[in-house]
Amino acid sequence: MGSDLRGWMTEGSAVQTAEFIVSSARLGELYECSALLRRTRMRAEEIVDEAHALLAEAEQGGDAERVLSARDQLEQARAAYRKVLIAYVTLCNKITEERRAILRTQMELDRRSDLSGAA
Repeated sequence: MGSDLRGWMTEGSAVQTAEFIVSSARLGELYECSALLRRTRMRAEEIVDEAHALLAEAEQGGDAERVLSARDQLEQARAAYRKVLIAYVTLCNKITEERRAILRTQMELDRRSDLSGAA
């Protein structure tokens, strides 16, 4: 019976080790996406700032048609920025979830290692 338990623990450890490897790889990919999305977010912020500056210029110039156009562009830029920001926050939350899963797996592997060392 003891050897059956050790065999099960070894199989369980192998599965958890595989899950750990997959989670680590997935986390690496998420970090790469996060870096790209961070740059996109920064560029979207710049575009919003540029659209705001164009609106200010149009308002100072007194051209009603240009003001309307600039306001529309600013709202479009803000909407796009919101989408990028939501995606970035969602990705950051996913990274946090993956890190927690890795920590749980590591703690379980450590716990099993301690149990098998005691036997």
